[in-house]
Amino acid sequence: MYENRWCVLRPQAVMEVLHGYGISTTQYLQLHYGHAQGWFALASAVADLRTTFLVFFPICFHLRTAVGVKLLWVAVVGDWINLVLKWVLFGERPYWWIQETLYYGNSTVPKIQQFPTTCETGPGSPSGHAMGAAGVYYAMVTSLLPLLLKGEGDPVKKWCVHGCLWMLFWAVQVSVCLSRIFIAAHFPHQVIAGVATGIAVAKVFNRASWIYSATLRGYVHTTFFLLSFALGLYVLLDAASADPHWSLVKAQKWCVHPDWVHLDTTPFAGLLRNTGALFGLGLSLHLPMLIETETGNYRHSGIYRLFCALATLLLLSLLDSFRPPVHTQALFYILSFCKSATVPLTTVGFVPYCATMALNVYQRRSYIQRNTLCQAS
Repeated sequence: MYENRWCVLRPQAVMEVLHGYGISTTQYLQLHYGHAQGWFALASAVADLRTTFLVFFPICFHLRTAVGVKLLWVAVVGDWINLVLKWVLFGERPYWWIQETLYYGNSTVPKIQQFPTTCETGPGSPSGHAMGAAGVYYAMVTSLLPLLLKGEGDPVKKWCVHGCLWMLFWAVQVSVCLSRIFIAAHFPHQVIAGVATGIAVAKVFNRASWIYSATLRGYVHTTFFLLSFALGLYVLLDAASADPHWSLVKAQKWCVHPDWVHLDTTPFAGLLRNTGALFGLGLSLHLPMLIETETGNYRHSGIYRLFCALATLLLLSLLDSFRPPVHTQALFYILSFCKSATVPLTTVGFVPYCATMALNVYQRRSYIQRNTLCQAS
């Protein structure tokens, strides 16, 4: 009977040991690298999917359309998988685990510091920031390498390009992982799992050529599936008496500043943002005005693409300043979905259409002026 009891408790004991080592790592980073707090905050901001949607996606889409499409698919599906895994794995977060654990017994409990970005409300495993950064950056690096090495026959140059890009990739991943551990949002094993899972998702979409020819119906069906599966899992967990909001309760209880707990870090907020972005991409790729824009000659101009990218970044920065009201959760989630859908609609449809129309008007005026001068002479 004792052996059977040990077999039951053993996995929990292993997790307690992992969590204990994780707290020691967080404490070490905060004690010896507190001066790098700004750098860690920047690394977490860069790894946030908001940066992918508002910066990386517009730039990649306008410079290379297929890369932008793949990037958004990797970000959306990867974060959806992260949500499902979090709900299934019930991962702890350091800032609340240390307040409730009996692991230290009568020993002194280590002191760890919290920051404004610490108090995320979803379960902790795997790390969403680490997973998103790994997937997005892996997709960008593997897409950039063929473009940089196209027609390059020198093996030394190929080796240098490969080495530089992959060194940059791993430097970003290490920085993101350390930042999440430093702010006590994740344990080390959670960020490692996030990086591995993110790379796996990106590898799958590197071979998924169907995403470039997906129809509007395909986008709608995919969005509906992602939403319905997540909601079905939520209902299943609730029916099994596994409170899906358990992590939100812990965040509200143990965060040192209640105003650091934000509604937009909840699992449902992420789900609505991601599905909204995917739905917006499908809608914008099949808008009649975009199809007309694609048939023009401007899309082949580097200056035109650069102008569209810069104009999109400006408009999206203005869009990001809008924050849905949080006093009503249903309204907040609906507006979050619509706001995310607006990002690809602006990037793919609105900006190129407006730029094309403006260039057409300019060309017509130039043509009329030249004809007028010729007739006058």
